[in-house]
Amino acid sequence: MALYINDDCTACDACKPMCPNEAIEVGSPIYIIDPAKCTECVGAFDDPQCVDVCPADCILVDPKHTETREQLQAKYERLHG
Repeated sequence: MALYINDDCTACDACKPMCPNEAIEVGSPIYIIDPAKCTECVGAFDDPQCVDVCPADCILVDPKHTETREQLQAKYERLHG
């Protein structure tokens, strides 16, 4: 699954530099995660780095973008091929 940022986002910028896939973009008024680039850090880290650093706890699993760990790994490999 990809992740998404809910309305509790404070646009603090803690998450954006942590993303190995550059999936997080500055939105208005909150940041957004591109599901085509989000791998929940599979392929790079054991845990989603954005979730680990988010002080607002506003980054959640996006049920609209269901993917297996294998699919996330394949996406990571395509992005970094």
